[in-house]
Amino acid sequence: MKKIALFADVQNLYYTVRQAHGCHFHYAELWRQVAALGEIVEARAYAIDRGDAKQRQFQQILRNLGFEVMLKPYIQRSDGSAKGDWDVGITLDVMEAAERVDEVVLASGDGDFDLLLERIRARHGVSSCVYGVAGLTANSLIRAADRFVPVEGALLLKN
Repeated sequence: MKKIALFADVQNLYYTVRQAHGCHFHYAELWRQVAALGEIVEARAYAIDRGDAKQRQFQQILRNLGFEVMLKPYIQRSDGSAKGDWDVGITLDVMEAAERVDEVVLASGDGDFDLLLERIRARHGVSSCVYGVAGLTANSLIRAADRFVPVEGALLLKN
């Protein structure tokens, strides 16, 4: 059975799904689809922790599905902008997982990950699949992946 590592960029999914579809991403459906392809041996969801009750409830839902929830504190800068980027953390975890799995599934539309997918294929022969919102996923990321799954239909959690 194929060994799969699943990585979800929670912030990217939240904003792109909301912008394109006006609803939320269906993590249980993502898990179901990926599990149908093989054994999920590692799964991480990367989020920003604002510390509110609704967010803690969402994080528990992710844990119940099987995700290890990776949290960074929400940082509000003096100029009003916010910081909370997991790109380096996701990259390091994907690089390490690529040594142990047959496929990496990345749920994100962030084009910064295109080189990462190319690198794990070249170094470890690992295939990759990207779940992202069509039109809001970087073309370079789509090209770098072996397979692209647009976030639509069953992957949308209607309110």
